[in-house]
Amino acid sequence: MSTLVTPDDALTTVRRKVEQKWADAVCADFGVGDRVTFSVPLRPGVSTGKAVERLGHATWHEWHRLWREFASRLPAGVDLVRTAVSIRGVVGEFPATLRADVDGAVALLADTGVEQATVDIGRARELASALRSADAALTPATLRAVSRLRPNDVDVLLGAVTWLRQHPDVSPWTLRQLPIPGMHTKWLDSHGTLLRDVSGRDVRAEVRPRPTVVHLTYVDPDHLASGRRRHDAWTTGDVHDIAYPPRVVLVVENRDSRLWFPPVKDTVVVEGGGKAAAALLGGVPWVRAAEHVVYWGDIDADGYAILDRFRATLAEPGPDGTPPKPVTSILMDATDLQRYADHGVDRDKDGRPLRPSPGVLRHLTDAETTAYDTIATAGPTPFRRIEQETIPLADAVTRLLRVVNGQG
Repeated sequence: MSTLVTPDDALTTVRRKVEQKWADAVCADFGVGDRVTFSVPLRPGVSTGKAVERLGHATWHEWHRLWREFASRLPAGVDLVRTAVSIRGVVGEFPATLRADVDGAVALLADTGVEQATVDIGRARELASALRSADAALTPATLRAVSRLRPNDVDVLLGAVTWLRQHPDVSPWTLRQLPIPGMHTKWLDSHGTLLRDVSGRDVRAEVRPRPTVVHLTYVDPDHLASGRRRHDAWTTGDVHDIAYPPRVVLVVENRDSRLWFPPVKDTVVVEGGGKAAAALLGGVPWVRAAEHVVYWGDIDADGYAILDRFRATLAEPGPDGTPPKPVTSILMDATDLQRYADHGVDRDKDGRPLRPSPGVLRHLTDAETTAYDTIATAGPTPFRRIEQETIPLADAVTRLLRVVNGQG
């Protein structure tokens, strides 16, 4: 296909290519990878007089005029490459390719008033130099990631790389205890992967592990009648067992629902810990050993995401080889959405509107998916949340017994 690319079209292409390849270009300046040139063909398929005739001589001359004007104001680092074309027996040199290095491309975009690439090349070079000075891994991927950090996070990252080089053994500390200067206790939750990529060490796997602590409530009526403790905590690796092996484990999202759940035979109610439920409970042996594992959470985007993740985790074998375990939900399907609609809200605790959720949850049942789609839609919806605590605990007992007795 024969095409003539105008200066405006070429600038749009240059901008797109700079966005895609600026990190490669900067890394090449530091000896990482091959030199990057931003190149735009200006007349693909047009190399002969016949091709020019097919386009029309008026179109050709207007295109050539535009490039003659444009070529007079090219900044350093940008070249207009011309090649010969014979038109009606006359050979002339005509624009064929626009080529630029990264500085030239950025200057060209700035000089011509085109929307510039979002990257600051000067800052990118400073970051690349800082990574090199800290003996951190410099690649296009790490440079892109570091460039997205706020300045104080860059300082923490580089300091962490230096600190890790001075501390080859971090096993005496948990992740929250690492005494890295300037690093707050949850910094690694957001930046642990990047620190691994630039330092070559995944400190999350090297530190002292934090045992799982499960907060639970015994609701078996015979146990309660014995006068023994109602509330307990079970810790991975500890020497004590829970009071009785539960036939039913009910995981709830909120503390009040656990603390005051009514008596149900052979049942333990566990506080799921919100979004951490899957990680918290996926490897607990007595959870997987129960005949029934049931989840009850808020009817909102987070509640369904927690259920989806929890169900996906237990659908895989446990860390000790225990078989997969199905998870049933209660009070979270489309019928429940309608039944408890009077408790629906569309704002959070601070009065801000609850936002839709674009997440695709692949481990929900059809009835759960209908409810999730209703409250998570980007379109209008009466409400986006029904909090678990607003649903009567007696209703939860009734629904739980239906599951345990095989009635759905």
